[in-house]
Amino acid sequence: MPLALVFFLATLASAYVCYTVANERHADTRFWLWMGILFGPLAIPLVFFSRAVSTDKKNANS
Repeated sequence: MPLALVFFLATLASAYVCYTVANERHADTRFWLWMGILFGPLAIPLVFFSRAVSTDKKNANS
């Protein structure tokens, strides 16, 4: 049982890290939160290697 708890807490922590990194990079936070939940710690490098959204594209679409 303690191992399952460790995996659960690691998944929650990685979802939080993915969410905060995506928020700082102005990416889709909901998407990265789910990637952190589904893939756990494996999603953290992916959010760092993904492209940051440029502010010019966001302003042009508004």
